[in-house]
Amino acid sequence: MTDLTNAPEYTVSDLARALKRTVETEYGHVRVRGELGRVTVPKSGHMYLDLKDAEAVIDGVMWKGSVSALSFRPEEGLEVIVEGRLSTFPGRSKYQIIIERMEPAGAGALMALLEERKRKLAAEGLFAPERKAAIPYLPRVVGVVTSPTGAVIRDILHRLDDRFPVHVLIWPVLVQGEGAAAQIAAGIEGFNALQPGGLVPRPDVLIVARGGGSVEDLWAFNEEVVVRAAAASAIPLISAVGHETDTTLIDFASDRRAPTPTGAAEMAVPVRRELMERIEGARGRLSGALLRTVERKESDLRSASRGLPRPESLLGDARQKLDYATSDLVRFQALGIERRRAAVERLSVQLRPLAFKREIAERRQRLAQAGERMRAAKLRRLGDDGRRLAALTSTLEALSYHNVLKRGYAIVEDAKGRLVRSAGDLAPGDGVTLRLHDGERAAAIAGGAAPPRKEKPASKSRPAKAGSSAQGSLF
Repeated sequence: MTDLTNAPEYTVSDLARALKRTVETEYGHVRVRGELGRVTVPKSGHMYLDLKDAEAVIDGVMWKGSVSALSFRPEEGLEVIVEGRLSTFPGRSKYQIIIERMEPAGAGALMALLEERKRKLAAEGLFAPERKAAIPYLPRVVGVVTSPTGAVIRDILHRLDDRFPVHVLIWPVLVQGEGAAAQIAAGIEGFNALQPGGLVPRPDVLIVARGGGSVEDLWAFNEEVVVRAAAASAIPLISAVGHETDTTLIDFASDRRAPTPTGAAEMAVPVRRELMERIEGARGRLSGALLRTVERKESDLRSASRGLPRPESLLGDARQKLDYATSDLVRFQALGIERRRAAVERLSVQLRPLAFKREIAERRQRLAQAGERMRAAKLRRLGDDGRRLAALTSTLEALSYHNVLKRGYAIVEDAKGRLVRSAGDLAPGDGVTLRLHDGERAAAIAGGAAPPRKEKPASKSRPAKAGSSAQGSLF
């Protein structure tokens, strides 16, 4: 049996550090191909993932600085090639690969990712034909989202200048590498945010352009942020990314796809020379058609005029009637003048001064006689009215109640001014008013029965004075 008492003793930490040094020394730089499993990016920006094949799994970590340099988004199921170094994590007794660079494992992997993303965005309706807008025929302002340097922008500007010079706005962006997708999307959204009539004119059409390249070079135009910005653009958008054989997802989301940036410029504006030739041709055709129409109408008018009567024949009868009417008018006018002259002469005889004086004297005499008759009639009428008034006055005095009151009677009214017709209408203490022929007196009804009246001799009887018959009941 072997004696182990002389073997060196390690602490757990010493052993973990020794293993870490050994692994990092032996595998300081490795290049590994595998399929991405779990991919996690916490708020720190670092990426934690599993790199696996059919038989094994290795934990991987990629620090934030390396993650930001990626030209694509790592997703689960994507086959990649990573470069880095192996290390251990003593706190968990596990080893892992520290990834410094990552790339898809060939174009096949990128195309698989591209097809999956294409199916996803198509399912959302971003590529639907009904979403696509028509390109304006003659835009006043063209917006271009591309790199400000390189041959692409020069080709576009040169082509626009040759065909139809317009106002061009350039939104400079990166078209490859880190941050390119975000800048391209921001350029599309920025042009759409411009208000019509503002200080910076709003483009009528947009061109998103880039030259040719590999799948990795064009990958920024496959990112969702770019595709969604193109699909949401209210301004008609032309995609001109790569050469005719290159295809990116922005091509499906744009309103038109151009095979090259130069082709995009040709789609954006017509050829000014051809347009002017078309206008001149249309003007010539319009002038010819107008001339032919006038000639045809003139011919039709001449043909129609042959069936019309001559103006002399239409006006002859009217002229003859006018001559007859003029002759009759002159004759009747002279006859009328003669008749009016004779009437004036007859009236002038009657208007001589002597005849006027005789007529005035006769009328004055008739007026004086009428005045005398009127005065006599007036006096007779006044006498009749006076006698009738005297008779009515005598009748009124005979019927007036004042004559009754003069014979010693009185009118009794209660406190409210109402006429008292019966003794039962009064009670002891009630105030009354006695209306006599020469005035009024207030009185009150006393209590008890009235004393009996004493008869006087017939020879000395007189009408009872007001108040004498009620001496025992009034005070």
